[in-house]
Amino acid sequence: MDSIFHEKQEGSLCAQHCLNNLLQGEYFTPVDLSSIAHQLDEEERMRMAEGGMGSEEYRTFLQVMVHVFKQLF
Repeated sequence: MDSIFHEKQEGSLCAQHCLNNLLQGEYFTPVDLSSIAHQLDEEERMRMAEGGMGSEEYRTFLQVMVHVFKQLF
């Protein structure tokens, strides 16, 4: 390796800068990561629908989990 790649932090793009610095190159753009996030959201919606769990039920489940963890810690 001739030099160390360092992508300077700009805005709220922490994941992009972290990944690119770790991989030592310009591998990901904000558009790339946004596309991945949208794809994961879609997969989550499909799995929730397959399991018969609606969005509101899932939100309630998450709220209960957050409340439990707040009490524990």
